[in-house]
Amino acid sequence: MRLNVEDAPAEIWLKLENLQPIGSFKLRGAGNAMRLAPRETLEKGVYTASAGNMAQGLAWNARRLGVPCTVVVPETAPQTKLAAIERLGARIVKLPYARWWQVLEDHGYPGIEGLFIHPVSDRAVIAGNGTIGLEILEDLPDVDTVIVPFGGGGLSCGIACALRPLRPQAKVFASEVETAAPFAASVAVGKPAAIEHTASFVDGIGGKSVLLEMWPLASRLLAGSLVVSLAQTAAALRLLVDRNHVIAEGAGATSVAAALDGKAEKGKVVCVVSGGNIDPATLAKILGGQNP
Repeated sequence: MRLNVEDAPAEIWLKLENLQPIGSFKLRGAGNAMRLAPRETLEKGVYTASAGNMAQGLAWNARRLGVPCTVVVPETAPQTKLAAIERLGARIVKLPYARWWQVLEDHGYPGIEGLFIHPVSDRAVIAGNGTIGLEILEDLPDVDTVIVPFGGGGLSCGIACALRPLRPQAKVFASEVETAAPFAASVAVGKPAAIEHTASFVDGIGGKSVLLEMWPLASRLLAGSLVVSLAQTAAALRLLVDRNHVIAEGAGATSVAAALDGKAEKGKVVCVVSGGNIDPATLAKILGGQNP
């Protein structure tokens, strides 16, 4: 779908992952990782650490395969996503944000049985995300730039891995919000850098740092980070609703905000709208002109 804006700085197209059954792209990576795992391993259950979308992706696939699912979430996870996780049949374990982040670094949490599927750095998850890149090329083979919300790099690196051999001239940029932009900070110093994470309505991206195991891949494959403000993100979200009748969550709107800011290359720009799981009350405030 093309963004319906007449005076945009480029030809902007939308890759609408918010239209997936769970409202985000996470269905792909979770499904691929589970399909590749031995059945006897899956029977013990699966679990992940997620602020909401990977949790839903894993829970959706676990329910389809009939295996137990547990999700470790930060205490700041929005209620809308928590309700969806429970609706899909997964058990929720809440942790303070710092301890939750430690689960990502440790690749597991003591006391939970089953296969831990990392939401970012699992190779099968990254490969599953890469199918988005293939679909972009099917629909727009002459794409010049792809902008991808950066949560941990699993989505952007997966897409870049798919594009690199088939459309090497296309650049893949991360999009981040100014209140939590670990990839931009890491690029600036040439190594993974820790940042002060500030919670906002953009809850699906922006960790404390770039995970050590993701830095070599992200630094090699991505052209850089395009950092936008909360106000720009809210404006992009309103524009998507008004012009294209598309509901995005904060993270998913950052790619559009970056493209509208003109920070990307000119030509044909694809913005990955990574998800649409936004709390209705938050959406109402943004559509009413507030920046929560």
